[in-house]
Amino acid sequence: MFVVHNTGIAILFCVITMLGWGSWANTQKLSGKDRWPFELFYWDFAIGVSAFSLVFAFTLGSAGAAGAPFLENLRAMSGGAAARAVVSGVLFNLANILLVVAIDAAGMAVAFPVGIGLALVIGTLQSYILSPKGSVGLLAAGVVLILFAMAMSALAHRRLGQAKQTNPARGLAFSVVAGCLMGFFYPQLSAAISPDFAAHALRPGMLSPYAALVLFSAGLFASNFVFNTIFMRAGKVSYGDYFRGPARLHSLGFLGGCIWMLALSLNVLAAGVAGPAISYALGQGATLVAAIWGVFIWREFVGAPSGTGNLIALMFFGYVIGLILIGAASL
Repeated sequence: MFVVHNTGIAILFCVITMLGWGSWANTQKLSGKDRWPFELFYWDFAIGVSAFSLVFAFTLGSAGAAGAPFLENLRAMSGGAAARAVVSGVLFNLANILLVVAIDAAGMAVAFPVGIGLALVIGTLQSYILSPKGSVGLLAAGVVLILFAMAMSALAHRRLGQAKQTNPARGLAFSVVAGCLMGFFYPQLSAAISPDFAAHALRPGMLSPYAALVLFSAGLFASNFVFNTIFMRAGKVSYGDYFRGPARLHSLGFLGGCIWMLALSLNVLAAGVAGPAISYALGQGATLVAAIWGVFIWREFVGAPSGTGNLIALMFFGYVIGLILIGAASL
């Protein structure tokens, strides 16, 4: 299988992760402009995630001399490692559906900083406990600044809601619940993958990154029949509506899933060098990217009262400096 050995390449992969995770939701925003329900968009997202994981496994996951080829690793895996990878997909799926609802209700500039920011804090701390790599002081300082940025985002959204006489509580509530759940998926996924897979042989029964990602996507896709069906019934949309949708709208969801899964795949490969905590935290710089999209491209804070811009500026400051400190923790 293909692995990364160079720290510079690992950091580059984390930057690509940040861009991908921060940008995939634009496909949902575009489909929403055509009044395509998020529940139907999400089916194509799940298909895109699953398809990309398989392509990745049968190409890079089956080439090279390191580790074990994808199918060989699947045959040798233990039930415990497989279960952790599948559970991580189930956890992520529920969290991401709630995040999509939050984006629909509050916009990218709020749902990502609050939801993904919270996931960053939980996931980074748990991943560091499982695999303590990097400077704990710099990592802790970065996490504190991320928390500060989340608070600024929530305050800015509250001011916007008051100005437009809307209730921001729904979007923020979904963001918080999504963030709490999402913070636990990455440590579960990391625990299924053989430690130091980039430098050493795979431990007996444990998974390569490629096998883990395929099982992750299997958990995501299978659980979608439960979670998303519930949301479909609540939203009064049917599977018939899905199959009547135009190809353009289906392609947007599929593209969003592929972008997200490319980002996760590169992030997991980078973790073999940088460590799961730093790799995950840098990838979750997606919150900054998504906030830029929401504020400057989608103009989600147009009409906000005077002073809201200062809160947004403080949010950007917290994320930028926090991510710099987290990146420095790996040096």
